[in-house]
Amino acid sequence: MSREIIRTDQAPQAIGTYSQAVKCGTTVYLSGQIPLVPETMEMVGGDVEMQIRRVFDNLQAVARAAGGTLADVAKLNVFLTDLSHFPVVNQVMAEYFSEPYPARAAIGVAALPKDAAVEMDAVMEL
Repeated sequence: MSREIIRTDQAPQAIGTYSQAVKCGTTVYLSGQIPLVPETMEMVGGDVEMQIRRVFDNLQAVARAAGGTLADVAKLNVFLTDLSHFPVVNQVMAEYFSEPYPARAAIGVAALPKDAAVEMDAVMEL
């Protein structure tokens, strides 16, 4: 099976030793996105809702670069430094996804890169 590295300047560049996404056949593995603004590589300003929106925008840009959309996401992992933000994730996610929703996990973590409040990664099937 061939592997294709997915890159786009519409999402933040990798801040470590990873690719934005890797496509294997019809499956695309989207690396974790934090709320970085692609043009500046700085964290988005504002509250946790703004961070969540930025993360979904970043995932959407990588999905498009791979030839899909968020509607193609089969599995979404959400990492939160404060699980009390879980209702905000649900509220914002409902604006980016429609039913049937992808499978999802929400994981509480002690910290995330660049002091982000949220990070998400995904698996997409084209």
